[in-house]
Amino acid sequence: MAVSVLEALRVAWSGLAANRLRSGLTMLGILIGVGAVILLVAVGNGTSAAVQRQIQALGSNLIVVFPGSATSGGVQQGFGSASTLTMADVQALQNPQNAPDVAAAIPNTQGRAQVTYGNLNWATSLTGTTQDFPSVRNYQVAEGQFFTANQVAADAKVAVLGATVAQNLFPNGQDPIGQSIFINHQAFQVIGVLAPKGTSGFTNQDDFVAVPITSAWAYLLGGRNTNVQQIYVEARSQQAMQAAQTEVTDTLLETHHISDPTQADFQVLNQADILNTASQTTQTLTILLGAIAAISLVVGGIGIMNIMLVTVTERTREIGIRKAIGARRSDVLLQFLIESMFLSAVGGVLGIIVGALGAAVLPRLVAGMTTVVSLPSVLLAFGVSVGIGLFFGIYPANRAARLNPIEALRYE
Repeated sequence: MAVSVLEALRVAWSGLAANRLRSGLTMLGILIGVGAVILLVAVGNGTSAAVQRQIQALGSNLIVVFPGSATSGGVQQGFGSASTLTMADVQALQNPQNAPDVAAAIPNTQGRAQVTYGNLNWATSLTGTTQDFPSVRNYQVAEGQFFTANQVAADAKVAVLGATVAQNLFPNGQDPIGQSIFINHQAFQVIGVLAPKGTSGFTNQDDFVAVPITSAWAYLLGGRNTNVQQIYVEARSQQAMQAAQTEVTDTLLETHHISDPTQADFQVLNQADILNTASQTTQTLTILLGAIAAISLVVGGIGIMNIMLVTVTERTREIGIRKAIGARRSDVLLQFLIESMFLSAVGGVLGIIVGALGAAVLPRLVAGMTTVVSLPSVLLAFGVSVGIGLFFGIYPANRAARLNPIEALRYE
């Protein structure tokens, strides 16, 4: 069998080499299909990895409390649209008697900010929070200091800049500490700069300015309300996450005077919940992208069937001669199957190379794009391409094997 297979490979190569252009165009369909599968799955994997990094960068052992959904005119608004969280909730969670497994709890309110210094300005996001923000959210202070509890209590007009904001307002190594900047036309003093965390997917974790939440309410949000948009809770350890989540839920139910947990006007999620939800979403996206790309593989397989049927017709007399001198039906069948699988295998190898190169180049062309080429996707794409060559080659090969040698010899 080994000798016959080698001989079949030699004949396949000579037959395909005699029609280089036709063989090349046939392999191109498989090449595009395999390359597209690898590239799009790499994009999906990269997006999933970026989302996971972004969630993990929120902080360690993190639990997030969101307000419920508001209802307007009998229509339920979007998730987190209600204003049901307050500083009293934060203080209740900070009480060790209520939540012994909670290490820290901080409020968070957000908005947009136009920040100016001299003739420079920068549009960024505004974060109103308290003194425990760096420890809960895993930020390090690179210069100066973060604001204190006394400054939060005094509605102090002080600000801590993210690395991106500092670079754009104070270029060329200028020292921002002690400088006065304007946030939405209100003067604030810069007291600190945070160490960079970098981008995560399309999100820049350094593009924000942090101020005391009381100052945000008093000066920057128009005094509209003093509600909290999210509460970030840090559990004492990874092992205490579940216990801390239960304590947070029970405490907020008590402070909101809600006896039925199903009627809660808030939602509590831990990092694992958020990560699982995000992973399921990105996994679905990856499967969808791979399935779309796989369609081109099927189209390439149809191209292989087409070219093999043409080849059988062209080589009818050759098949008759081979059968007349003793070739068995299985020999002819093997010959044409090997030729179709050879086309798909070579196209698959070239597709792997093209897909891997595309995955390496794409992040350089699209800012914030991340791609991750996984070995299972490469093996799956190549295996499917060879399988397609086998599947779509069976009919032409079987047609060739069934030719009557006498009629084949008469064929012109």
